[in-house]
Amino acid sequence: MEIFGIALVVLILISVVASLTAVVRDGRGHTPPEYSIRDWSALDLPSRNYTVRNF
Repeated sequence: MEIFGIALVVLILISVVASLTAVVRDGRGHTPPEYSIRDWSALDLPSRNYTVRNF
């Protein structure tokens, strides 16, 4: 019975180490920079909001 407990602890330790290694190799969530081709614009949005239009 003790052998199963030891095997479980070893398995948990290996999985924790593997998870941490994967996170470190990934760059801790590094994302590439965003490239913008043109400035953002509102295009054809109305000049008044919709709640004012309904009343």
